Amino acid sequence: MDWREVIDELDAGVERVAGTLADLDEQDVRGASALPGWTRGHVAAHIARNADSLWNLLEWARTGEEIPQYPSLDARNSAIEEGAGRGPGELAEDVRASGARLTEQARSLPEAAWDAHVRAFGGWEHPAWYTLYRRWNEVEAHHVDLAAGYGPADWPEPYVRWALTSTLADIAALPGDERGELAGLRITATDSGEAADLGWAPGGPEASGSGRALLGWLSGRTDGSGVSVRPDGRLPAPPPWPHRPAGF
Repeated sequence: MDWREVIDELDAGVERVAGTLADLDEQDVRGASALPGWTRGHVAAHIARNADSLWNLLEWARTGEEIPQYPSLDARNSAIEEGAGRGPGELAEDVRASGARLTEQARSLPEAAWDAHVRAFGGWEHPAWYTLYRRWNEVEAHHVDLAAGYGPADWPEPYVRWALTSTLADIAALPGDERGELAGLRITATDSGEAADLGWAPGGPEASGSGRALLGWLSGRTDGSGVSVRPDGRLPAPPPWPHRPAGF
C-alpha cells in the first residue's frame, strides 16, 4: 500500500480509538489494559503521545534540524503517566487531536522531505515516509490493547495485508538468535500464500493460518487462535513486536 494512502487510514483508525474511549466510563479507563502494569488510560495516553513524538520526526524531515522522537525515556514515561489519569472524554479528545496534528503535518510535508532520514527512539534510522507505517502499527495494535471490545478481527483488511507482509519480512531479516522460538520455523499464510522461512529445513516445523490469525499471533495480540503447527505441539512464542524494519 502506498504510504500516501496510509494517512487516511490513520485518521479512520484514530477515530475508532476515540470512539472506543468515549464509550467507556471512569471505572473502565482505570481498569487494566492488555499491557502489564498499564491501565486503559495509560494506553490511551501513549497513543496520543506517540502521535506527538512522530510529529517531531516529520518536523525534523521538514526543517532538516534534528528533533528526537522523545527527549528521553523518562520524559516519555512521565508524559504517559500525566495523561493516564484523565477521564474518558478527555482521553478521547487527546487521541483525536494529537492524531489530527500528525496527519495535518503529513499532508503538508514537502515532497522532498519524505525521503529525509530520521531516527526512531530505538536508535535506527528510516526515511520519513516510514513514520506513517510505524504509526499505523501503533494505532491498530494499541486499540486492541485497550481490551475494550476491539480485536484483531476488527482490523481493517488493508492494515492486515500490509502489516503481515512487513512482519514476515522483518522477522526473516532478524539475526537467528533474535528470532527466539521461531528459529527453524516456516510460516505460511493460507489465504495469500505469503511465507517466511526462518532457517527452516525440509521436515522442520511449520505454522500456518490466515493472514489475520498469523498477524494476531506474531504481534502478540492473540494466543495464536486460528494458527496450526506441524508437527503437533505447542505453538512457539514469537519475539517482541514490532521489529526493526528490513532494509533500513
